[in-house]
Amino acid sequence: MKFELKTENDFYSKLFSHFFRTFFSLAMIIIFCDIAHKLRIISRHYQIEYNCKLLSIEKSKSNFKKLSKISKLKSKQRIWEFCR
Repeated sequence: MKFELKTENDFYSKLFSHFFRTFFSLAMIIIFCDIAHKLRIISRHYQIEYNCKLLSIEKSKSNFKKLSKISKLKSKQRIWEFCR
């Protein structure tokens, strides 16, 4: 006949494991959100740079519209100053 004695060590190890998993998950979510935000900023910067180069080559209305959406500037004069 076997006799088992249940100790509280199992309870604390499960609690620590659950806490560690929760902390690790939250840390990963924060890191991935930060990376996504930085990639968005970099992408926006290169879009603006590319559209400014296009605007210097071809001064079309569509290029002004694209830059107006990205940079949130409305007048053509401000867009020209922004690209310089």
